[in-house]
Amino acid sequence: MRIAIDTGGTFTDCVFVRSGELRILKVLSTPENPARAIEDAISKILSDSPAPPDGALDLTCGTTVGTNALLERRGGRVALVTTAGFEDVLEIGRQARPRLYDFFVERPKPLVPRQWRIGIKERVSAEGRALLHPGKGELNRVVRLVRKGRADAVAVCLLFSFANSEHERQITARLRAAGFSVSASHEIFPEFREYERTVTTVENAYLLPVMSRYLREIDALARSRAKPRRSAKSRVRVMQSSGGIISAATASREPVRTILSGPAGGVLGAQYVAELAGFPHVIAFDMGGTSTDVALIHGALRTTNESEVASLPVSVPMLDIHTVGAGGGSLARFDRGGALRVGPESAGADPGPICYGRGTRPTVTDAHLLLGRIVPEGFLSGEFRLDMERAREWVGRARGPMKSAEEFAQGILDVIETSMEKAIRVISIERGYDPQDYTLVAFGGAGGLHGCGLAAALEIPRVLIPKFPGGLSALGILRADVVKDFSRTVLLAVESRRAASSALQTEFAAMEKLAVKDMRSEGFGQSQTRIERLLDVRYIGQAYELTVSVNGDFVSSFHRAHERRYGYSDAKRAVEIVNVRARAIGVTPKPALPKVPAGDTDASASLRGEHEAHFDGRAMKTRIYDRSRLRAGNRLRGPAIVIEYSATTVVLPGWRARVDAYGNLLMERTR
Repeated sequence: MRIAIDTGGTFTDCVFVRSGELRILKVLSTPENPARAIEDAISKILSDSPAPPDGALDLTCGTTVGTNALLERRGGRVALVTTAGFEDVLEIGRQARPRLYDFFVERPKPLVPRQWRIGIKERVSAEGRALLHPGKGELNRVVRLVRKGRADAVAVCLLFSFANSEHERQITARLRAAGFSVSASHEIFPEFREYERTVTTVENAYLLPVMSRYLREIDALARSRAKPRRSAKSRVRVMQSSGGIISAATASREPVRTILSGPAGGVLGAQYVAELAGFPHVIAFDMGGTSTDVALIHGALRTTNESEVASLPVSVPMLDIHTVGAGGGSLARFDRGGALRVGPESAGADPGPICYGRGTRPTVTDAHLLLGRIVPEGFLSGEFRLDMERAREWVGRARGPMKSAEEFAQGILDVIETSMEKAIRVISIERGYDPQDYTLVAFGGAGGLHGCGLAAALEIPRVLIPKFPGGLSALGILRADVVKDFSRTVLLAVESRRAASSALQTEFAAMEKLAVKDMRSEGFGQSQTRIERLLDVRYIGQAYELTVSVNGDFVSSFHRAHERRYGYSDAKRAVEIVNVRARAIGVTPKPALPKVPAGDTDASASLRGEHEAHFDGRAMKTRIYDRSRLRAGNRLRGPAIVIEYSATTVVLPGWRARVDAYGNLLMERTR
């Protein structure tokens, strides 16, 4: 049985295949122990499903454990071993100021305090020539200091290990022999830029104790719930931030690669449903209970090595996703100046929104309920009834200067949509992409509530609400391929393309040999592995680079990419290759969304009734439709509310919707 699970701040979403049919399940998250929600979900799935013939369980997880550990500073106690004289790289960082004119800005504290940073006497030149070897006594001294500091894990990052990793390998082997968990930069991020490389290696070590403990618990859970035959084994895999999955064993060693694993699954799911609907260029808008994740897909997924989490650089490949603290559980309040603020704080799963029965502070979900945009008995197919009276009482108490609870609720929605609109502008307009050329794919438990409003504000022509919107991230995780990324800094000037191609062939051959070995440990032979070759290229003298495919004329590809990103290019200017990258892909079986039965334009068969909802400050009679009864070809006009198990969709006045062959809702403006 194949199960994919996406752990969110409020709900844990599961998509699984039962009797050849895709199913979805949502359970409340358990932030204090995320594994418990996964256990609840698996127990429910297996209690209603026949055991698989071989008894094996294939479980793939998207997780926020790493992200939360960084945000909340709940990682392990880390010691850093680095070249003597460079112990303060973590403190110095880059000279870029986060806020240029703020004299009181505070940088985040390093993950490793000064007393736990250990300098070792060694030296390698920038060209990779060993100048000073670390002696046996020096290695023993480092081990003694690490043991004295009682470190949970050790990060090893030497100054020029990207050019020659011999010394780093010696230190790593000595520390591992002494029984320490070690993250080494030549294994995690073998590229230049010492600050980013050091921070990323430290982050990996910082997350090692947390993620390894969590994944051991998940692995034990999968084994206890399944009873496989000797010839079959249960398997646990984890979603990476780059959009591929890896084994739990690999994720335990390299947890920094899982920091944005849940949102990455959402982007994969959005790309899949958009392709089915015939829209290659989309903006993915994933609004959950705690945060909103947005990404732009221009035919292909976009990755970056320049991400930031908790104000710290994370320099491993990640899908280009922008996140803001805006979700269904975002808390509303008035600041000291009387301005209404919404988020980034969230009610989460505990206590949750007021209408869940325990919370007392107004949230976005409570605002939708008061305005009639969520049907109290339509939540989770009636399994979880929302408390309207309780929401009205507590929102009324907190409305401040607002005339009514409804006016306060509308203000909450206006503020949260402004925040999400800014997020979409960051990944589109600010990078030279016009939102009018894209389709907004709105998903997550709350995405369908805001799709029309955001599309109207940004002049996006249409909104696509996929089937299973509340479980699309889990569906993306279920369909993900196994992916391993490899890189190396070369700093190669392209004086002759023939000479450059010859040098590149040598570099790629070495990386691909390692890739084939690693993919074999993931269960894929050489014939089952596809390898993509990429280059980071820049004009000589520039500080940063752009990634292009090595196929074809990569120099011309770089000029075009530079023109697109910065508005100009110079074909006469010399370029250099900074990094070479190889991406190994093992293709997994992919469940497909089935087509839905065809119907005519009349959607009345799915009509559940109507009630009063508020739009633009006016109460309007609003029809309520049951999405499970909608058929391909059905059409409906706003104002309307479409309810289903995993989410609610609002069709605003002045908008219309139709159902396509795969059950997706396509919404467009009528005026």
